[in-house]
Amino acid sequence: MSLRLLVVFVLASAPALGAQTVQENILRDVGFDQKLNADVPLTLVFRDESGKSAPLRDFCPTNKPTILVLGYYGCPMLCTAVLDGLTSCLRVLSLDAGTDYSIVFVSIDPTERSELAAKKKIEYLHAYRRPGTADGWHFLTGDAESIRLLTQSVGYRFIYDPTARQYIHPSGIVLLTPQGKVSKYFLGIDFSARDLRLALVEASQNSIGTLSDQVLLFCYRYDPATGKYGFAVLTAIRAGGVATVLALAVFIFISLRRERRMRLVPAVQTARGHP
Repeated sequence: MSLRLLVVFVLASAPALGAQTVQENILRDVGFDQKLNADVPLTLVFRDESGKSAPLRDFCPTNKPTILVLGYYGCPMLCTAVLDGLTSCLRVLSLDAGTDYSIVFVSIDPTERSELAAKKKIEYLHAYRRPGTADGWHFLTGDAESIRLLTQSVGYRFIYDPTARQYIHPSGIVLLTPQGKVSKYFLGIDFSARDLRLALVEASQNSIGTLSDQVLLFCYRYDPATGKYGFAVLTAIRAGGVATVLALAVFIFISLRRERRMRLVPAVQTARGHP
């Protein structure tokens, strides 16, 4: 998502601030600082939608990647847009939440409680439309210190406008490896199903996905600047070069073998007394 589009979203969600003030605050205090390969503190304690407190590692399985979404349940527009965009993308994937990956939404508002989280979980499980995936979606709340440490670990910067009583925050999702390391960032509210699938396969250390996914990962590389996968030209050139060399080697081998056979035929005929 471009900065201009993000400004439009924030202006709509924080009308009490002037446009110039909002833009200045966004440029200075709001955004994602990408911290690829950073460790997320999985020992931080949060409450799930049932009100049960547990460390973050309980919601981020050690055998599958996790999609981390930061926002708050009372957000008037942007958080809903992010979750809607993510859910629409996930419905296209053949990979299943709970089986292949986990989704964790964490509220950045320490005053929000589990009742709001429970309502949000019901809403998005219904939107996801896949039975038996409830264990793959987690909607959490926590205290101010846990929220601060978590958001800092992934470079998520946000501010609170006391006049409008709203948070001004960036939009996007963060992919974590099964070990709790930051793997990828996808910014904005619209997510590419192909890119997200490749990122999930890569974050899982290839424990999910298909052979075709591995081939695509060979040809495509993640660009942190855009938050997307792009065609890896150098990789493709190298692959093409290897293929060309192999094809040339096979051609030379077949040609030499054919030439050798042609030379042997007259010699054999002469040895047998044929002119």
